[in-house]
Amino acid sequence: MRNTATRISPLFLALLGATVLGGVLATLDNRVLVITGVVLIVLGGWATSLCLHEFGHAVAALRGGDREVRAKGYLTLEPRHYTDPVLSLLLPILFVLIGGIPLPGGAVWINHAALRSKQDEAKVSLAGPAMNLLLGIGLTASVATIEMPLGLAAGLSYLAFLQVIAFVLNILPIPGLDGYGAIEPWLSPKARHFGEQARPWAPLGIVLVLFVIPGASYVFFSGAEALFNAVGGDTRLYTYGNLYFRFWE
Repeated sequence: MRNTATRISPLFLALLGATVLGGVLATLDNRVLVITGVVLIVLGGWATSLCLHEFGHAVAALRGGDREVRAKGYLTLEPRHYTDPVLSLLLPILFVLIGGIPLPGGAVWINHAALRSKQDEAKVSLAGPAMNLLLGIGLTASVATIEMPLGLAAGLSYLAFLQVIAFVLNILPIPGLDGYGAIEPWLSPKARHFGEQARPWAPLGIVLVLFVIPGASYVFFSGAEALFNAVGGDTRLYTYGNLYFRFWE
């Protein structure tokens, strides 16, 4: 009998299936079906990537010495194990749907005392964003090397761009984000205490930094687009994907 602590979640497989269905619809010669397909690719793919992001954290924690992640079900890719389903899954999807930045989703609760070193703690924090970057690279590579209809290429490119944005966002050294978690083990106790106090305000801090400080949003998205191009992304296809996804505008 397979260990239920590592058996892949049926809900995750359903999200993956919805993404694949979107890919099939995006290849058809019908604008309505293509738009439907792109929406499914982006929303299903984004939900899937949220699970893979947290799975990356869990695998790194397991390798670093935290054996509890297996019992907590973090290795099953089950979305409901990654904290609150609304805040962890539905809210990030909603932000993507309305055209906002792809906010971080769920979280896995790591037993940091079980990790063997500060390096392991940093690896746990960086594993999630690394998963987003790998997904972005994989998606852009598939579009660049496989001949496919415009709708499918556009949907995958837009999803890839979201992965790149998620990577850039998550590595910012802001309390509550993975970039801060990677440097936190080396901070002084006073600095770590300040980080703990600031952590609940991280989402507001992101909004303030990106949309209130003049030029910050331009710098952020320009950097994300430059990285997207660097990993083989096609800006033209990403733009088409954005237009298909936000069809009501």
